[in-house]
Amino acid sequence: MRIVVASGKGGTGKTLVAANLAFVLSQKGAITLEDCDVEEPNLHLYFPSSGEAEVVAIRVPRVDKSVCTLCGKCGEVCRYGAITALKDRVLIFPDLCHSCGGCALACPTLAIEEVERPVGVVEVSFPEPGLKLISGRLNEGEVQTVTVIREVKKRAEGDPLVIADAPPGTSCPLVETLEGCDYCVLVTEPTPFGLHDLTLAAEVVRIMGIPAGIVINKNDGKDREIVDFAEAHSLPVLMSIPLDREIARVHNRGSLFCREFPEWNSRFIDLSNTLIRSAGGKTA
Repeated sequence: MRIVVASGKGGTGKTLVAANLAFVLSQKGAITLEDCDVEEPNLHLYFPSSGEAEVVAIRVPRVDKSVCTLCGKCGEVCRYGAITALKDRVLIFPDLCHSCGGCALACPTLAIEEVERPVGVVEVSFPEPGLKLISGRLNEGEVQTVTVIREVKKRAEGDPLVIADAPPGTSCPLVETLEGCDYCVLVTEPTPFGLHDLTLAAEVVRIMGIPAGIVINKNDGKDREIVDFAEAHSLPVLMSIPLDREIARVHNRGSLFCREFPEWNSRFIDLSNTLIRSAGGKTA
């Protein structure tokens, strides 16, 4: 079972929800926590530990100039504009390459070979009893976000219960994180920007056919528009977390408020049971 915690924008508190949710679940059994926000991963701040890191690489073309005839077949077959043959040389744009291998297959003189190009790192650690943390990190300046997210997901294949902290926004990285999940928690805040981006994220999960619910974070009591949106779109409000100085203090120092406040530990246990039931599983 795989549950994704997402948001239409950054700063709403999806990492707060994912971290606390994974912690309470780890008290009951084995849980895997994925950090799919690979451009800015930060779950390791709440679960510090050292683990085994593996390089994530893509395969990009390299041209043997001594064999290349500059026929241009490689550029003709590339749908992404990643390789172009000029009159005197072949230009390769690695950031555009999708590693399909088409250019190497199309080359009549076998002048193209594929070489590995590192784009990120995936680290697996076990910071708490019952908790497996998989963190992906995209190399600075790289654009292959989806590739790193896929590698994070691969390392959780076969695990019985997975919580994934998704990247913010509604573009390809979110879609890749959502692919194959059983339920999505949409974390928002009661602001005009929060509602706007919640609307976009809710539309993504609707199109993908993924059941979803809403957590309202930093709730100052002015949540009527969020509640109305939830009712209009048949999205249950799963939890409301108040705009509270003590919660913010605990979270900002890299701790878990459900660990420090027993009442919130109980609420997150209730939330976890609701999510597992909604995703079609059985609670402990």
